Amino acid sequence: MASATPKASVSGTAFEPLSTAFAQNPYPAYAALREKGEPQFFPDFGMWLVTRFDDVAGIARDNSMVRSPEFFMSHEEIEAEKRAQNWHDMPHHSRFVQFSMLDSDGEVHDRLRKQVFREFTPAFIARQRGMIQSFVDKLVDGLIDKGEIDFVEDLAAQVPGHIIGRVLGVPDEDCPQLRVWSENVVKFFDIDRNDERKATAEKATTEFYHYLQKLMAERRAAPQDDLITRLIAAQDAGHLNEDELVSTCMLILMAGHGSTIDVLGSGMHALLRFPDQMERLRQDPGLIHTTIQEMFRFESPLPFFHRYSTADCVVGGKAFPRGTKFGLLYGAANRDPTAFGDDAGSFDVGRNPNRHLAFGGGAHFCLGNHLARLDMEVIFTTLIKRLKSISLDEAEPQYKPGLSVRGPKALRLTLAPA
Repeated sequence: MASATPKASVSGTAFEPLSTAFAQNPYPAYAALREKGEPQFFPDFGMWLVTRFDDVAGIARDNSMVRSPEFFMSHEEIEAEKRAQNWHDMPHHSRFVQFSMLDSDGEVHDRLRKQVFREFTPAFIARQRGMIQSFVDKLVDGLIDKGEIDFVEDLAAQVPGHIIGRVLGVPDEDCPQLRVWSENVVKFFDIDRNDERKATAEKATTEFYHYLQKLMAERRAAPQDDLITRLIAAQDAGHLNEDELVSTCMLILMAGHGSTIDVLGSGMHALLRFPDQMERLRQDPGLIHTTIQEMFRFESPLPFFHRYSTADCVVGGKAFPRGTKFGLLYGAANRDPTAFGDDAGSFDVGRNPNRHLAFGGGAHFCLGNHLARLDMEVIFTTLIKRLKSISLDEAEPQYKPGLSVRGPKALRLTLAPA
């Protein structure tokens, strides 16, 4: 079973991604790894950590660097790898989560991505603005006179899941339960894969699957103008099978929850940590687009993804053989001074250009980035317009532990209406 508390010395540098200190501020550890130059081996997870911007970007954009080991491992070797990482004996999780567009490559990935890409065009997303604005206005109406709120739970957690749910075709009343399932599934992607989390992830996947089966049956009986109806039509046309349909719906819903909630929380925290930047945005609301991009760079909500090399390669001046597993630390790359200057550790709402890697790169570039950015644009623009001031009620908000997530657990604020 994978270690429940990965804690290692990476080439002489302490690296403890499940510690409270790392959760609160991972950037000193990232900087220490960057200063090493070449990738550093993380023995607890059998991978080489990549931290420099150019190296991370190069791997992310290289189609010979893949998510799935099937290109160089036999079925037996893959199963042994799963057992070593406590990623086995999970029938529904294996069927719908471990296999997905996110973790496939080549023809399968391209075929599945094509079905979703045609729905998530910038033009389609732009047409959702009125719906998102109406939803956010109603939500803010109920919060603005409360005075004190938990921004994460009361606002951030209420928007992304409902919006992606509406796009897919999920009734509003079902969205809170989908958030619970999504969080319980996604937690098992991090390096803390203990048996309790494993059982929770499998149970959540099973219940999620049964819910989607029911929803799909309803859409087959009564088609609607939503994404799930169009994906069912794609299945009927032979573009994807039933398991791929379920897996794709799960992925869309899970991706629409956690990471956007996290970057909303860390983005608001950044504005409060840098009040001069909050005031700058108030004075020039046109900076909202660069502000949102800077929020993704400054606190990347998905700071870690892996890739396997399908051929011998050189990364950071060091040679690696085919089959090497790399851990791409987007959170480290997005604070690299060689890419973002000496102020890489500062939050700048006007930063331009901003070539951050928070959305990944290459074949796996995030399809939902336009919707996530629109959600954030509407939320922050609405709050700045309707509130005279926003202040933080706690000295040091607690951040979620883990290597694969970055966001505050809660963010207690005092709101003063304009």
